[in-house]
Parts: sequence; C-alpha cells; structure tokens
Amino acid sequence: MLITAVVVYLCFTLFIGYLASRKVKNATDFAVAGRNLSFFMSSSALLATWFGSETILGASEEFLKNGLIGVIEEPLGAGLCLIIVGAIYAKRMYRTNALTFSDVFLMKYGKKAEFISALLSVPSFFSWIAAQFVALGLVFQLFFGCSMEIGILVGALLVIVYTSMGGMWAVSLTDTIQMIVIILGFIALLFVFRDKVYLLGEVHQKNPDFFRLYNADKITWWQWLAAWMSVGLGSVASQDVFQRVISSKSERVAIGASITSGVLYLVIGMLPLFIALIGMEMYPTLYAHHQGSFIIAFIMEKTPIWVQIMFFGALISALLSTASGSILAPATILAENIIKPRFKEINLLMVMRVSVVVIALFGVFVSFMGKSIFELAGIASMFTLVSLFIPFTAALFIPWVKSTGCIAAMILGLLVWLICLLLNQEVLGTFIGIFASIIGLIAGTILDSKLKKTK
Repeated sequence: MLITAVVVYLCFTLFIGYLASRKVKNATDFAVAGRNLSFFMSSSALLATWFGSETILGASEEFLKNGLIGVIEEPLGAGLCLIIVGAIYAKRMYRTNALTFSDVFLMKYGKKAEFISALLSVPSFFSWIAAQFVALGLVFQLFFGCSMEIGILVGALLVIVYTSMGGMWAVSLTDTIQMIVIILGFIALLFVFRDKVYLLGEVHQKNPDFFRLYNADKITWWQWLAAWMSVGLGSVASQDVFQRVISSKSERVAIGASITSGVLYLVIGMLPLFIALIGMEMYPTLYAHHQGSFIIAFIMEKTPIWVQIMFFGALISALLSTASGSILAPATILAENIIKPRFKEINLLMVMRVSVVVIALFGVFVSFMGKSIFELAGIASMFTLVSLFIPFTAALFIPWVKSTGCIAAMILGLLVWLICLLLNQEVLGTFIGIFASIIGLIAGTILDSKLKKTK
C-alpha cells in the first residue's frame, strides 16, 4: 500500500508539471511564472526553497548528535534568511524587474560583472541539487529495492521532466501542493506521538545544554556566528530566493510572503527534529543501529501504515520541491546570463528547458561522489556568502560602487576563502573571505574612479 501511494503521488506530480506547461508561453513565464504568483503560492514557493533533504534528514541527525546548536545553519539560519530578505531585500529585488540576480549585476556593473557572477553562481547549486538526489536515491532504494545509483537517476529523471515542462509555474504549483502535504504530514506525526512529548522535557532534564543556542564548551563565538551567517546571509544572494521573490504578483506580496515563509520555516522546520528526538528516546537501540537514517527507520518500523504514507509523502514532497527549484535557478542563469548574450538569435525558452537538463546532470554527477547529505548541502551557501553577498547588496543599496569594485569583491572574496579551506581554516575563512570581498569592493571602486579621471 505504501509503495502504491508513492507511485500515485509521483504520477500526480508529473501531471501537475504537464498542467503547468500549458501556462508557459515565453521565457518570462518559464523563469518567473509571469510574475503572477499569489501570496499563498509565493509563500509556498519560498517555504519550499530549502525544505528538503537537509531539513528532514541531515538536520535531524545533527540535532540528535549535537542538540539545538547543531542546527543553527538549517533550519534556523534558513528561516532567518527568508525573514531578512522580506524585511530588507525583497522590495529592492522586486523593483529591478530582472529575471535573474545576475541581471542586477548587468544593470549596475556591466557585462563583465554579469558574466562572472553567473559563473560563480551556477556551480554553487550543484552540491545542493546533489543532496536532494542522494536523499531521493535513498528513499527509492528503500521502497523499490534498487541500488542507490538507480534511485538517484530515477529521482533526477522525474524532477527533470516536470521542471523542464512547466518551469517556475510547475515549481510553484507543485510547491503549493507539496507544502500542504508536508505540513499535514508532520502534524499527523505530532498527533500520533502527542503522549510522548514529555520526553522532550526529560531530555532537557538529563542534558540542560541540549536546547541551548550557544554553548561555550562546544563552540566558539566565531564558529557560532559563522554558522548563522552561512545560510542566513549566504543565501540572500542566491538565484533560487531571488527568483521566487520576483515571481510574486506585487511588491507587497513579495515582502509579506518572504517574512511569512521565514517564520513558518522556523516552526515547521523544527518538527522533524523533535519527532526524531522523541523516536530516539523511545527506541535508543534502533537509533544505535540506524545512525544516519534514523528518522526513516523509526517511521518505517514503529508507526502504522497511514503515518508512513503521510511521512513519506511529506519527505518526497520536500525533496521534489527543493530539487526542482534548485535546478531551475542555475538553469535560468545559464540560459539568460551566459548563453543568451553570446547567441542573440536563440529561442530563450528552449535554451532554458535544455539548461534544466544540463544542470540536473551535473547534480547527478556530484551526487555520485559519495558525500553525505549534510556535507553536500553545507557547501553551497558559504560559496555565495564570500563571493556574491557583498557586491549583490551593494548593487541594491550603494549607488557609488563601480564595476571594478564589484569584480574585485567577487574574485578576492572567493580566492581568500578557498585558500583558507586548503589550510583547513573554514571558519576563519568565512570572516576573512567576507572582509576580503569588502576590501575588493572599496579598492576596486577607488581604482575604477582614478582610472576614469586619468582618461
């Protein structure tokens, strides 16, 4: 019965993609749903931005091992990011009327900055896409008894089909339905284990530090702040967030949907963590044998079939939502900011659809590299934080920054961060990378102004 329900749901997802494809008449429809998403659909799309493998699987494992301090990046930092976007960035983003955030670089800094920002942005999605494919492969392996590799390929094919058909309309429609499934699924789980909620209090009594947001014995202030910044600020300059904001039907909807989805993310994102913790307290032996995939084993072995259907419906919904949006975002940049400027007579809509396939295949390749879900998901946001966050913020808010400053900020921030990574100084690299980006922005702008004066 569970397998049948999963298959029916997957077929339904493909059908939604087909319906969405009928709304797509041009590249704007495909990339940003014609800028016509209602508050409810826009909120659902924003809520689904990262609600995927890391939130349900990766973060729940980190929570069980390290407590609340282990999930600052996800879901806490992710929710914070959406609130920051709504409160500070959404208004400026929406008024650009751009298809991609690299278009913002083009408008403010010129073609070179546009091209470099696109080149930096597209690869940053590969690890995030791969994380969703790994999780889909794990689920399909569990259900159908296939290998992980076959599961990844099947999951990727499914996402490619409905995303390439309907673009942002398909992503938004499926996100809306899938967010409903996710919320109902976790509410159902809470209902089933409502008489076990007291176990959370017992955990706090046994280990008072478990629910603390900061613990000097486990983490330094620098590590703690870097964890918040990783997704909280790093994903502000991300095409998937930008694309969803721009797709809203009005500026007011974009702002309200961003803040609403951020608050909901903080609430709903904690549900799988608490459910996993209750399960670990109820069945410690099961947890000992299934570390890395405990929440799946717990639901499969210790809950009735209707709960399993609700949970795996929620899980698959989350994975499909995140994967589709994460593929569409770099595919749009690839088509709009890398291919289109060099081939003027192309059919942009067709190129965007082909780009979806290309980006997904890169994600599949990365997913075969054997990294864990949490490792894969954690790479992407830090990459954009040190290279794109500062110049993107400047493009929206600081009028005096010049093209040379933007380019220097992107390149210098990334190079310094990569050097720190090679020296195994990841946390230090976060702050030095951001500082280097700021220095590059200022120094490059001064140099640009001086060069223009000498001409």
